[in-house]
Amino acid sequence: MRTSRTPGALPALAVALTLVAAGCGGDDGGGASGDALQGKTFTVGSKEFTEQKILGQIAILVLENAGATVKDETGITGTANVRTALESDEIDMYWEYTGTGWTDILGNKSGDAAKDPEELFSAVAEQDAKNGVSWIAKSTANDTYAFATSAKVSKKYGVTTLSDYAKLANEDPESATMCAAAEFLDRQDGWPGMEKAYGFDLPAKQTSEVDLGLVFEGVPKGKPCNFGEVFETDGRIPANDLVVLEDDKNYFVSYEVAMTVNEDVLKGAPKLEEVLDPVAKALTTEELTKLNSQVDVDGLPIEAVAEKWLQGKDLIG
Repeated sequence: MRTSRTPGALPALAVALTLVAAGCGGDDGGGASGDALQGKTFTVGSKEFTEQKILGQIAILVLENAGATVKDETGITGTANVRTALESDEIDMYWEYTGTGWTDILGNKSGDAAKDPEELFSAVAEQDAKNGVSWIAKSTANDTYAFATSAKVSKKYGVTTLSDYAKLANEDPESATMCAAAEFLDRQDGWPGMEKAYGFDLPAKQTSEVDLGLVFEGVPKGKPCNFGEVFETDGRIPANDLVVLEDDKNYFVSYEVAMTVNEDVLKGAPKLEEVLDPVAKALTTEELTKLNSQVDVDGLPIEAVAEKWLQGKDLIG
């Protein structure tokens, strides 16, 4: 789900190292440094796209800062695989989304999800506890699904909401071409459910399965699609001057970021939540969008971006 930025790698690395060096230069660094997790060993995982890798590195750095030894197993492809890794003890924790937990992991219907984010988090945590998985450190960063198009296409077809899009898909499907990732096209809370909720059925030939990075290359040009799947916190949305369509029927549930951790691991390290809570408190939708933009737009290394952010928020020493 990420784009290649090889041509700018060396300049970006130089900038990143300068930023990190500047962040480490002060002698009054704060954060959760200390020995809260001294002697503990954890394996941190993540999914394969940029945001997840950033979140994974943030967790690794915070845990290490609190005295833990951490193994990096970030970059696992797909929700099903990273969840399997958690349940089989290959990893101890990874950041997940409440909406994904409710639908894709626990098998509930999107329409049955609580609209209040706190209620949704509590419901997911309660259900998943039966699987030996604890949900902790919920943030307000909401990386919900969204759809975007260029300002030109939005104006030409009068499409600013998903209801407008549904009308276009029914009346002029060749102009409603959609690019989306394989997982979204298949999952219950994704494309099939959205078609049903908004009352349209776009012919399969008008949809294209793509790596999400290609959405930001193709949609501004209208090739191969006029519309594309995005995530609310993707920094490439403003960078490419895309228009996000309003989910006027509130189909998509909240996808707030929270840490999922093996229940036994949490019992063995009760201070884990204390260490991660300040990070979750600092993670807002705006902050996560900025972090994504630094990697996907500016081309900076993920580890450097995560470290600079944590230092800037005084979350590590």
